[in-house]
Amino acid sequence: MKMAFILFHGMTALDLIGFTEVITRLSRIRPEAEVSWDYCAMTSHITDDRGLEYVIGRVKPDLSKYELVFVPGGFATRKLRQDSEVIAWLQTAREAKYLVSVCTGSLLLGAAGLLEGKRATSNASAYDLLAPYCKEVVQARIVRDGRLITGGGVSSSIDLGLFVLERLTDAPTVELVKSDMSYPYYQTGTSASVYHARI
Repeated sequence: MKMAFILFHGMTALDLIGFTEVITRLSRIRPEAEVSWDYCAMTSHITDDRGLEYVIGRVKPDLSKYELVFVPGGFATRKLRQDSEVIAWLQTAREAKYLVSVCTGSLLLGAAGLLEGKRATSNASAYDLLAPYCKEVVQARIVRDGRLITGGGVSSSIDLGLFVLERLTDAPTVELVKSDMSYPYYQTGTSASVYHARI
């Protein structure tokens, strides 16, 4: 599994870190899984919405080379969805096996045309902005519609990571990660906080 984690100026750090903290632990818990990842952005340096600076490993790579593409959120997405260069770059993820976002990251996937005919969620403050991009906005913590998996507000990024990890592996692996992180809140198996779209 080769993964691309998207960063952009003005992103919310917890959106990124909550998900990546979970999903990258797979490489330590199950090294045979051959998991790799790149931190990707349009520029070599990114500053988040609290002023923290990041040095980027991959600048504007072709996202079709990745099996999983993850997009965090942040207030900046509201303006960034009008940035044609960013949107064209995200469109190269069209064939990814998994498209994942948390919070308003779904606005960027939507602007790239990657939510067409799909159900999705976002931060509650952005439901109206998300609606034109998808089949239905679902008010749930996590929404899965085929290969598209979207998470709600900022703190859902950890649960989202555990949910995706469970899809990639199994419940025992997720329980190991939960224990490793001292995070008891996510429940493996069927969860009331997860909406599964039905065809």
